[in-house]
Amino acid sequence: MGALKDRRGWRPLPSGLASVPGFRGGRLERRVDTTPYFYYSGTMETKAAVAALGALAQESRLEVFRLLVQRGTAGLPAGEIGERVGVPATTLSFHLAQLSHAGLVTSRREGRSIIYAADYAGMRALMDFLTRNCCQGLCAPEAPEGRMTLRS
Repeated sequence: MGALKDRRGWRPLPSGLASVPGFRGGRLERRVDTTPYFYYSGTMETKAAVAALGALAQESRLEVFRLLVQRGTAGLPAGEIGERVGVPATTLSFHLAQLSHAGLVTSRREGRSIIYAADYAGMRALMDFLTRNCCQGLCAPEAPEGRMTLRS
């Protein structure tokens, strides 16, 4: 009969262990199971959408994001964003970090300035997520003419 080592030291193998599949000659064989047990369920995509919507759910962040969308790919330096939106530098830094973490804003360094711009790919992905199952895929409703106003 073989022996098995655990934290307590060597001890005899239980009788009948030889009949266990994968156990041969007193040694346990390790086999790699290549069966895929996980499948893509869209959970991470949902989490990313919740993060993006959460980032836009604050008035100052929404205003900053809309400003950057209007500015285009050129973006704006952080100081100018703060002046236009009327937000202190430390608060603005927090808001820009939240938008960046949510995948809605990108940043790049130009000299001593950090230029922030809207991430149009992230914005498009959020819009695609929100409209993916619109009308169960049977139609693509047209947006109404003119500006929409949201109720407060």
